[in-house]
Amino acid sequence: MNQLFDKKYPVTSSLLLLTTGVFLSMMLVRGFDYESVQTVYDFGGVLGAQIQFNPSQSWRLFSAIFVHIGLQHFVLNMVTLYFIGRIAEDLFGSKAFLALYLLSGLMGNLFVMIFSPLAVAAGASTALFGIFGAIASLRFIARSPYLQYLSQSYTSLILINILFSFMPGISLAGHLGGLVGGGILAFVFPVYGERDSVKKNWRRTAFLFYVLLASLLYASPILFGVTY
Repeated sequence: MNQLFDKKYPVTSSLLLLTTGVFLSMMLVRGFDYESVQTVYDFGGVLGAQIQFNPSQSWRLFSAIFVHIGLQHFVLNMVTLYFIGRIAEDLFGSKAFLALYLLSGLMGNLFVMIFSPLAVAAGASTALFGIFGAIASLRFIARSPYLQYLSQSYTSLILINILFSFMPGISLAGHLGGLVGGGILAFVFPVYGERDSVKKNWRRTAFLFYVLLASLLYASPILFGVTY
């Protein structure tokens, strides 16, 4: 990390700077109270029950990606983003990587909204698990032996991280949701050099499936009359 902004990886660098800016703002504004539940919520954390009750709070489904709960949480996710972001930005290209990151984070937070509605949750791990899932899905898409090997190695990494997700204070729902989102979106955004590895109608179908799943999760409390 010898420079603040690496022009070779503009999206990874921008995400690191933006997330760091949010974290520093939490510390400056709230002092030693920067990791409290109230601070996390005030800076954009997800509270699923409130979003379901008041849809105008839906912006939190994105903002929570950039908010962290304490220094350890922030450092771990930023180190992970630094390394996996550069790999993914090389593989998918900057625009597709940004879309993967944000849409995976959205899916992860939709899972949080439905399956952990009473917990205030936040963190980049929803998006990061999406990137893990996208790379792991390449074993079913890519023809390159290198990409297939890389994909298999990430599959093992995902299994290990899922086990850690059962620890207290970690959002299993968010991690699984991000993983699902990234796995689907890998079929929408083919990697460089293998643009023809996924047929156009498959890409459209995968994107439609993502949109339908996200829409169903978002609307399910209304459809099924869930109340808290």
